[in-house]
Amino acid sequence: MIDTVIGTYGHGTENDFVLVFDPNDEISITTAQTAAICNRETGIGADGLIRITKRDEKWFMDYRNADGSIAEMCGNGIRVMARYLVERGHQPEGIFAINTRDGVKHLRVPLTDDISVNMGQVTDESESITAGTNGHIWNGYNISVGNPHAVVFVDDMSEIGELKEPPVVRPRDSYPEGVNVEFVKITEGNSIQMRVFERGSGETRSCGTGTCAVALAATIHTKGKLPATWIINPPGGRLEVSIDGHSNATLTGPAVLIRDVDLSRFLVE
Repeated sequence: MIDTVIGTYGHGTENDFVLVFDPNDEISITTAQTAAICNRETGIGADGLIRITKRDEKWFMDYRNADGSIAEMCGNGIRVMARYLVERGHQPEGIFAINTRDGVKHLRVPLTDDISVNMGQVTDESESITAGTNGHIWNGYNISVGNPHAVVFVDDMSEIGELKEPPVVRPRDSYPEGVNVEFVKITEGNSIQMRVFERGSGETRSCGTGTCAVALAATIHTKGKLPATWIINPPGGRLEVSIDGHSNATLTGPAVLIRDVDLSRFLVE
């Protein structure tokens, strides 16, 4: 029988995660075990799993999607990880770094209130794409935030319908490892509504990297100029994204820890 493994359930604008604190890099969690933990019918239920560990004596976010697949980065998840480190006394409040598969990210983490993370450069791949679902097809933008995004603009959010299956994105070979798809509508001024289908997780209540992709796409779409700041409203809440003149994005929003959960039954070989 394995030792008891306690995780923590939390969310950032209702994009939810199970966190496992493993600073000595001793806990192995397989793809199947991750999927079982994240299963909303039979497991804890989450959009992804974050193993908090250290690499070269620095905090590292080992992030997995709900299906167990590896992801480069998660903007909501890294804020929840930062909240865990500060709230549980593993890291003083203030500015500190977390390593990810998309490089080092610097965060500003107060004891309470919103957390800001420098997400790095957001890149327009200068390629027109389309995404289709529910009998509709929209034109959009291929945007990279260290992970791939297809951002499309819609006139009526109700046309999107249920996002039970992955949207059909073209050209298909632009995204060999899959893509996150954002459906967005500019509502007024600098405010945007958003829905997102994340690769490996399905529709989620929010997506941090997705909001950064949306902010750059919206600036391009409106023929605006950088620097620019957008208020983005996915179903799960409110996020602010500022992009400077060099296309570096800062994401600001809440992060909340809800409860500890026993993961032991999922980790039996």
